[in-house]
Amino acid sequence: MPKSYESVNYALRPAKNIERKMFCEAFRRLAEFCRVDSYRYIGFGSTFFSDFSLFHKSLKITNNVSIEREVEDSERFEFNLPYSCIDLKFGESNEILPALPWDVRTIIWLDYDIPLNQNILTDVEFVCSNASSGSVLIVTVDARPGDFDGRLNTLKQNVGERKVPEGLSDAKLGDWDTANVYRRIITNEIDATINDRNGVRRPGTKFVYKQLFNFHYADTARMLTVGGLFYDEGQVDLVAKCGFEHLDFVKTGDKAYKIEVPSLTLKEIRHIDKQLPCSDLSQLDAPSIPLHDLERYARIYRYFPTFVDAEIG
Repeated sequence: MPKSYESVNYALRPAKNIERKMFCEAFRRLAEFCRVDSYRYIGFGSTFFSDFSLFHKSLKITNNVSIEREVEDSERFEFNLPYSCIDLKFGESNEILPALPWDVRTIIWLDYDIPLNQNILTDVEFVCSNASSGSVLIVTVDARPGDFDGRLNTLKQNVGERKVPEGLSDAKLGDWDTANVYRRIITNEIDATINDRNGVRRPGTKFVYKQLFNFHYADTARMLTVGGLFYDEGQVDLVAKCGFEHLDFVKTGDKAYKIEVPSLTLKEIRHIDKQLPCSDLSQLDAPSIPLHDLERYARIYRYFPTFVDAEIG
């Protein structure tokens, strides 16, 4: 089976690019807990290390851990390492995560390119059991529904029948419903783990999970990203000061934020940019561009990637 980084250039996926920039804006608000550059970032860098590069350049994070499961390609990963402040760990995430210290505030993005399964839920459980207050957990999974017949059975095999919500059927796992069910399963895992962790904590020091992200997007495959913040219940005022709710892409419930990328030319983008922000998009001078594309672009224009050819001699 080909490795995902051999068939997909993660640096050039527009929706993924937008998602990373939105994360970056949200992470800046963690400064209410401590300096953001004092956080540790854990992710799956692949050969492109796009998230590591962005977070290092924009947030100045220098404590970075990249987990890579393709041990046989270690030389290639090491060759593509963009900065010396990224510590490469080779092996499965289920093995690497327990071997790391967890007494530091951490942003961890478990960015999988596979459907939700028990190994992923094991990673989620471990992080929820060990993360310190002020830490952020994000999980991305492939949320394609699959063939109609057998969707439910496949889900049960992947995550375990006990973790599948009641009342599902093959028909109820179509379109984006699979992503919605995945979010429920991941959230249930987080809540159950937090409840266990709080069993020995005194009132006022209980651990809390606050969902911040619920993204749906499809550069190629349909993808779900869900995640949020861990904090002590006595820090509720601190969380309020972060002002996450002022970011329109922050979603704390079932309703997802859909990252929809319009197909626009660079000339069209430059022309529209000169008129944004704008409260009434119908008044924009945008010849022949459909209103729904203008609406999509206006929501994400500050994060919109621009890819151009460049020759470096």
